[in-house]
Amino acid sequence: MTHRFVNELTDHETVDEIYLASNKQFRANRNGSHYLQIQLSDRTGSVTTMLWNANDKIYRSFDNGDFVRVEGAAQLYNGSMQVIANRIVRTEADSVNEADFVTLSQNTIHTLRARLDEILRGIQDFHLRSLAESFLIDETLMGEFCRAPAGVKIHHAFPGGLLDHVVNLLELVISVAPKYPQINAELLLIGAFLHDIGKIRELQYDRDLAYSDEGQLLGHLVIGVEILDEKIQQSQEFSGEPFPDELALRIKHMILSHHGSYSYGSPRLPMTLEAVALHYLDSLDSKIHSFDQLIRDDVNIDSNWTVYHSNIERKLFKGCG
Repeated sequence: MTHRFVNELTDHETVDEIYLASNKQFRANRNGSHYLQIQLSDRTGSVTTMLWNANDKIYRSFDNGDFVRVEGAAQLYNGSMQVIANRIVRTEADSVNEADFVTLSQNTIHTLRARLDEILRGIQDFHLRSLAESFLIDETLMGEFCRAPAGVKIHHAFPGGLLDHVVNLLELVISVAPKYPQINAELLLIGAFLHDIGKIRELQYDRDLAYSDEGQLLGHLVIGVEILDEKIQQSQEFSGEPFPDELALRIKHMILSHHGSYSYGSPRLPMTLEAVALHYLDSLDSKIHSFDQLIRDDVNIDSNWTVYHSNIERKLFKGCG
């Protein structure tokens, strides 16, 4: 039986399908009645799902990261699709087709990892190449790097998303940096590689996508600088030479400032050419990915325009047919 993907659901459609459960919440409404709210997802996206008149037994019958069969109906609500469930039951993982829930295949991940290695091992600067190598030979860390998402909701929010985002960003640096000879292109490559390295510990991604305690308390910028400090020490042992202090400061600054503004969580604004370039290239890749996702997931199927999205304060034009 063909899987009905989340991005295919239409208004008033009857739903009887298996999805991955996450962000499970047991709530009470104004009248004191309890209901269950969860996110159901597959490789095409996620949909908020409500089960009215729920109880503690239903809530505890499955965990985040479990596959569940949901029966109910899809409906439009405030411009977004949601599912009103009549029944939610845990389902064994061996009853689903894994390909329906995997955004990036293992072959794609292997290809992206090979390209990452090729770019970083092509760096000519001795200290930067030694630093990159201290990461690349750490198979435990790189295993996490290749499995981690780049986010929980906003962009590249799927296993392998961090690797995909970083390789896209490295390719952007390779294309753009030659236009600006005043920029240290190899330093910018290292910044692109490491700007989100802290997400391997900020996020949890063994089952569902969520924030770790460390991620909630520290965030990936601080964690990223901690990881960098560890690897600088290892690279000095690996190379037999001290790592230049200013070079270390410039890399740390790129990590700490890449969000670009205080309001987006950067403790420092970009103050070097490489940090400025990293911020805008990172923003370009994340915005194109997230806006494209909004267009592809849009429920306004009979219109040339998406629904209005309050978080970006606009509709998006999908084209005339």
